[in-house]
Amino acid sequence: MDVLLAIVAIIALLPLFCLIIVLIKIDSSGSVFFRQRRVGKNNSLFNLIKFRSMRPETYGLSMQFEPGDDRRVTRVGGFLRKTKLDELPELFNVLLGDMSVVGPRPEVEKYVKLFKDDYSVVLKVRPGLSDLASIRYRDEERILANTTDPQKFYIKEILPDKLHLAKEYVQSINFKSDLNIILKTIRSIFMNNSE
Repeated sequence: MDVLLAIVAIIALLPLFCLIIVLIKIDSSGSVFFRQRRVGKNNSLFNLIKFRSMRPETYGLSMQFEPGDDRRVTRVGGFLRKTKLDELPELFNVLLGDMSVVGPRPEVEKYVKLFKDDYSVVLKVRPGLSDLASIRYRDEERILANTTDPQKFYIKEILPDKLHLAKEYVQSINFKSDLNIILKTIRSIFMNNSE
């Protein structure tokens, strides 16, 4: 089902993919895609694929958070991040078997290590393109931009709540809940609201 949905979505969104690729190339030099190591099912590592939203020369800074940092995010990238269109290439991660359409959002290794016990439950399933946490924290960058220490706030406040929602999902996973999350995700994209 995941593969079928991903294929249909990629075909349907092909014109949008092409438009975004052209806009990224016009806006700044560098690769169209950005890859980052994430932790998947059973702690396996994979390369998450996104449309590039930052200037290539800033990757060496290796900062996890860039809320409100206009020096790093390109003009097109700002729009892509706000609308979540930068995440569309993750459909190829679904085709590769790294991710599902619905499931807990994949995290970077350093945060998985900080919450090892929680992730031992969460990583029993494949990470997904969307879950209840990604809907609730649709404006995560804006929230973090309004804090004095974004990384600390993420670790102390946001990530524990995300993990709580992820564990609830894993413990009660079913087709009906997945369909509900897909519908909520679509609604949040077009209506720009959260859960």
